[in-house]
Amino acid sequence: MLSRAPLFGTKTRVTFALPADEPPGVVSVVGDFNDWTPGRHELLTRRHGRRTVSVILPPGTHRFRYLATGGLWFDDETADHVDRHGSLLHL
Repeated sequence: MLSRAPLFGTKTRVTFALPADEPPGVVSVVGDFNDWTPGRHELLTRRHGRRTVSVILPPGTHRFRYLATGGLWFDDETADHVDRHGSLLHL
């Protein structure tokens, strides 16, 4: 699940959220905004039973996917668009 919050200027805080236990193991959001670097934006378990990470992004279209333990790549069905290359977010 994605949520957006406008910030100063034209930037937006995007929060990426998943259930705390699905998929099991470590999950990070990997995309063009972090040079597709695994682990740079790891989702952490919060008190409300979800895993989240927030990223501040400039306007534009951003492509991303999630990467879980064991090399499991998956998309976010709540993204603005999902295609064979991954999830798209339009800001």
